[in-house]
Amino acid sequence: MKRIINIITAIALVFALAVSLTACAPADPWKSAKYTEDTTLGEGALTVYVEVKVNDHSVTFTVKTDKTILGDALLEHELISGDIEEYGLYVKYANGIRADYDKDNTYWAFYQDGEYLMTGVDSTEITNEGHYEIVYSK
Repeated sequence: MKRIINIITAIALVFALAVSLTACAPADPWKSAKYTEDTTLGEGALTVYVEVKVNDHSVTFTVKTDKTILGDALLEHELISGDIEEYGLYVKYANGIRADYDKDNTYWAFYQDGEYLMTGVDSTEITNEGHYEIVYSK
């Protein structure tokens, strides 16, 4: 009888561990993405290429716009959103995917041609045919 109780207890512990590990596993951020394939958006004199990267997956947007500021072009096509704070736009969503620094220390990092932007997205002037990256970071 004691052996049966030990076996049942062991099975219950393994089951509880499996459930807790499943609950702690991060959800796939791409489930909330607005676009999952490369997409062209807009019309305008300027063209920029914006790559949204999360983990090992990325989507590239060809954005055609008359806006001259990167943030304005991305907001125009609802590719980013966030809150206006003391230092400018704090981007919380890119392509519908949320980065929440307060919850899990994630944030969106912005790059141009592989180099970290030293300006905010809402003050970065667009370079025609420029390549920008929005990277989910921790």
